[in-house]
Amino acid sequence: MQPLERWGAPPAVNLILGVVAVVPLWLSMMFVVSYPLAGLGLTSREPTDNDGVLPWMTILILVWAVFLALWIPLNQWARPECCARRRYWATSAGLVPVPMTVLVVLSFLFDG
Repeated sequence: MQPLERWGAPPAVNLILGVVAVVPLWLSMMFVVSYPLAGLGLTSREPTDNDGVLPWMTILILVWAVFLALWIPLNQWARPECCARRRYWATSAGLVPVPMTVLVVLSFLFDG
């Protein structure tokens, strides 16, 4: 089996799931900016945010649980039989944030 045929479906699956992952990644980024980095004095928190960490954690846990419930079975289905497990999962995890990174770069380029 040719390498392109063997590795055709996994990148496609993970890039499509990366589009879905924009929501949990963006929420995680907003949480980190609003709480840990604001606590260290590196950023400022939203002035109207007075709910605390519990609503953020509840939403983050639910959104990540739904995403991982999609990501793990789809990657087990798409993984070629002949490839190494560690290499496959590392590649898959590396492809998921690509759409979010592209969006962030495009927003900096065109929004200023």
